[in-house]
Amino acid sequence: MFGRKISKKISILLSTVILGTTILTGCSSNKADSSSKKLVIYSNSTADGRGDWLKEKAAEAGFKIEIVEGGGGDIENRLVSEKNNPIADVVFGPNTMQFEKFKENDLLEPFVPSWASEVSEGLNDVDGYYHSIVKQAILLIYNSDLYNEETAPKDWTDLWTNKEFKNKYQVEASLNGGTTRVVLAGILSRYKDANGELGISKEGWKAVEEFYKNGVVRIDGEDFYANLVSGKTPMGQMWSSGIASREEQHSVKAGLVNPEVGVPYVVEQIGIIKGSKNVETAKEFVEWFGTSEIQGEWAKEFDSMPANEKAMEKASEQSKYINENYKAQDIDWTFVAENMDAWAQKIELEYIK
Repeated sequence: MFGRKISKKISILLSTVILGTTILTGCSSNKADSSSKKLVIYSNSTADGRGDWLKEKAAEAGFKIEIVEGGGGDIENRLVSEKNNPIADVVFGPNTMQFEKFKENDLLEPFVPSWASEVSEGLNDVDGYYHSIVKQAILLIYNSDLYNEETAPKDWTDLWTNKEFKNKYQVEASLNGGTTRVVLAGILSRYKDANGELGISKEGWKAVEEFYKNGVVRIDGEDFYANLVSGKTPMGQMWSSGIASREEQHSVKAGLVNPEVGVPYVVEQIGIIKGSKNVETAKEFVEWFGTSEIQGEWAKEFDSMPANEKAMEKASEQSKYINENYKAQDIDWTFVAENMDAWAQKIELEYIK
């Protein structure tokens, strides 16, 4: 009797151990499955509710993401400092010039998602290290109450070669802004010369000198659109997604210059960090995030211009119009990235008065 009780207790104990082991194994398995979907994402493009929206949508798709926000320069510095022990798995938001620096510093893992072929031609990295998510046209605009398509400039070069536009357009004193740098990239890349100073011909540097000489430097605190409306400087640079809200605010319709060579686009890119411990999950995330479905929802929610052409049907009418009618200027962004800091320094020292 006593022996049977001991035997029964041992049996129960063994069953408990086996059950416990099974539960622990199951929990361990579930934990592994869960952790395999965790990702750390660095981005400068999650403000105004974008980050919360992305976390929610990603969770529905089976990802648990942690977003580390920062400016493009901050993200660049952090990725470089963490190169030998990376924390991030994915980075998205910085522009092409910055991604070229990531690529140059061997920070990216090559991966070509299935949606890459749906992206506007010329925006993805040709070597497959990064791919385009959102694009933004950097435009020369004018007050359409004062100029029309016939009387307005046809290209940036008209601003300093046509006396009619002298002191009619605004230029920026600070070259730290991304928009201003892209404008300069669009101008200087036309004058590429391997034997020229900083890779630019004498003609190119003369063009930049005249660009600043004939323009009006914006004073700190001045509102470009207020000057555009008043006629003080009825022409100047603007990013495409910023036009609609300013037109509504200032009750003015902007005319958009469409150069034959095309317009430079600021393109937000996405890439996988080399050395990530979650490379396969990172690939899954990139594959999911760049699809026309998700990018279409992103465009609709945040009034952006998706790089994925199939997602454009959900974009605003103005974004659709620009996308269909304003082609991307052919710019060697690797060349630009290598030289922009030096170009900016030269321009600030020699041409901005």
